[in-house]
Amino acid sequence: MQERSTAYPRASLPVYADPPAPLLVCFSHLRWDFVWQRPQHLLSRAAKHFRVLVIEEPIFKPDAAPHIDISRRPGGVTIAAPILPEGLDAAEVILEQRDLVEDLLAREPEGIPRVFWYYTPMALAFSSHLDSDLTIYDNMDELSAFRGASPELLALEKELFARADLVFTGGMSLYEAKRGRHRNVHAFPSSIDFEHFSKARAGLSDPKDQAAIRRPRLGFFGVVDERMDVDLVGRVADLRPDWNFVMIGPVVKIDPATLPRRSNIHWIGGKKYQELPQYLAGWDVGLMPFALNEATRFISPTKTPEFLAAGVPVISTPITDVVRPYGEKGLVEIAKTPLEVVRKAEILLERPKEAWLAKVDRHLAAGSWDKTWGAMHKLMLGALGDSAAVQRAPAAFPVFAITPAE
Repeated sequence: MQERSTAYPRASLPVYADPPAPLLVCFSHLRWDFVWQRPQHLLSRAAKHFRVLVIEEPIFKPDAAPHIDISRRPGGVTIAAPILPEGLDAAEVILEQRDLVEDLLAREPEGIPRVFWYYTPMALAFSSHLDSDLTIYDNMDELSAFRGASPELLALEKELFARADLVFTGGMSLYEAKRGRHRNVHAFPSSIDFEHFSKARAGLSDPKDQAAIRRPRLGFFGVVDERMDVDLVGRVADLRPDWNFVMIGPVVKIDPATLPRRSNIHWIGGKKYQELPQYLAGWDVGLMPFALNEATRFISPTKTPEFLAAGVPVISTPITDVVRPYGEKGLVEIAKTPLEVVRKAEILLERPKEAWLAKVDRHLAAGSWDKTWGAMHKLMLGALGDSAAVQRAPAAFPVFAITPAE
């Protein structure tokens, strides 16, 4: 393991004229710039009340000196990415992260409330020795069921449940599975940025890489991984060669060579969150072709209300948190086999939208990411107690790269 110094130039230390707002430190397994989803929706709103610091998983580079690269994102969120040399073993990776994060947080003034917000229990391996005034586990997925999950994850999750003051779950089925493991569990299913996705209802012009694709178009957006039933997609495309399937999203954890390749299936890669309404505006039907496996057993897809807000009728495989409540309320069509998907799509292509949209809007009016964050924040303030009195408008976390002194 490379030697590293814990001495830093005095000039790089942050200076605060007044006591700053409380610090919220998020430990995430998801890159902030990867796909805009639950963590980004919530933490960008948290930044109105806290200084938000997101600590990502390490980036490995040849011969790198261990350090943390820190950068800001719009809205006041600060991203900290540990940079480590290639070739470290697992124990060395944990030790380096422990030292870097400890050094970074040691620069904070004393007496300022600190919240730890975990998306991955694996971060406990390098942060469990650090103090916080409030610990939150936002359990958005059953990570232990995902491909490549660490064998230590379940043990660390048990430790996180013991340590956490509040546990949030990303859906009702996950809440039902976890509510017996903690005294203070709250379900916060996927919500919606209605203003953003409803832009698709205005009939936006097609992006260049979609304009030449003939209609009808059936579309998907999201991460393409082991949770997608790629065989189902291929078989539906075979049944209706005159339909076109637009598939948006990065391919991760699976071999791109396993994706079905047909003239009517268009894998057009990942798109920015801001671009999605323009693509959805040109779709006739939305698809959520999730595989039915351990990785999807507890998912609550954020894209369900996003499709609805965009005014795109959607078909999903029978995922529990889609069936309840969207399928039961007639907002989403549920289909399991290729033929069922085709028959549902044929109905949606012919069905007038007006009555369905009115029902959709009544349902979506009950929730938003603003309301979800507001409810979470209320629970946090109650748990913080007297510490919450220190709340003030947050200044940005100071931007500097932590590197060993010369």
